Amino acid sequence: MPLRNHFRPRPQGHILPAALALLATLAPGGAALAQGNSAGTAGVSPSAGDAWRRCAALSQDNQARLACFDQAAAEQTWKAPGASAGTATDTAAVPPPVDSTLPATRVIDVSRVDGCRDAQYSDLSRFWELESGSDCGTFSFRGYRPITVSVVGGSNVNRQPTSDAADHSATESTPYRRVENRIQLSVRTKVAQGLLTQGHPTLKDSVWFGYTQQSYWQLFTPEISRPFRTTDHEPEVMYVYPTTAELPFGWKWRYSGVGLVHQSNGQSKPLSRSWNRAYLMTGMELGNSVRVNARIWKRIPEGSGSDDNPGISDYVGRGELSAFWNINKDNTVGATLRHSLSSSERGSVRVEWLQAVGSNLLGGKSNLRLHTALFSGYGDSMIDYNKKRTVFSVGVSLVDF
Repeated sequence: MPLRNHFRPRPQGHILPAALALLATLAPGGAALAQGNSAGTAGVSPSAGDAWRRCAALSQDNQARLACFDQAAAEQTWKAPGASAGTATDTAAVPPPVDSTLPATRVIDVSRVDGCRDAQYSDLSRFWELESGSDCGTFSFRGYRPITVSVVGGSNVNRQPTSDAADHSATESTPYRRVENRIQLSVRTKVAQGLLTQGHPTLKDSVWFGYTQQSYWQLFTPEISRPFRTTDHEPEVMYVYPTTAELPFGWKWRYSGVGLVHQSNGQSKPLSRSWNRAYLMTGMELGNSVRVNARIWKRIPEGSGSDDNPGISDYVGRGELSAFWNINKDNTVGATLRHSLSSSERGSVRVEWLQAVGSNLLGGKSNLRLHTALFSGYGDSMIDYNKKRTVFSVGVSLVDF
């Protein structure tokens, strides 16, 4: 059939209802107009009816006719919902009121805030993405430990590292200074989720891969060409299972998990240091003001010929307990204790203060922190696993939320 047969002029009585039906699908409020019209122009003003007839008369030019209808629709002011058909004065349609019963996540979603940065969820929920609303998906990078650049001053510096392993003690001293620069990089990514919580309406378990690198740089020692004194590498994999158990005094048990971690300094003999651990971890919180995390680990045994640092657990420890308190929206203080859990009673303590610097684009606190810390004990770095020292540091850190 020739294409022109599809556009043959029709009697005007058929054109107007068809045009009005077309407008019902194109123009806002058009459906109400189409239902309110019969053969004439009931439900619209007389001037609007003239416009429809004028546009319908352009039967020979389809594009011009549609453009005419579009223009007429834009010029027409529709009656507000609920107004009577005979109302002489039309008013603009009033949008329905916002439903205040919707959850806050709906409002946040409109403003495009990622769930793992949604402040309506607690720190632990966002950090481990324990709930559907605090989830940011898989295979995207997040912060892990703070990404930090700081200046540190130590009570001493390990100029000639030693180890009980054969051929693992330095043969000469290096004139390092006690004041140096510390750089820490730490990232992680979620590689899987919903393995054991499939079907649960809100909770999500997850598998993560993390990597942390800490370097001590002799920035203030130009006479020996400012070398990096040591760099530690720490890849790990962990599984996290969410919980919602209520504990006494308002506390909530939020997660438990397991992990495997390797830590080494990447050096060759005599400065090579490394070990592997398997650990259990858990965490709880009091509202969004206090969070407590605990880990206990077991060193994976190595043969005497490959053990760079025998007895490291008796120095660095076999477990740690950390607690952080959000004093207000800008200030967080925390402490981390490690203990050997043996008769040696060695370990370490670290106290920290993080203060927000500036604000982000949404008006909340930024991810930049002024970071002040005091460490005392063993294991500040792998090369210092068996050397006790006290270190004070001041710098800036980036945190993930």
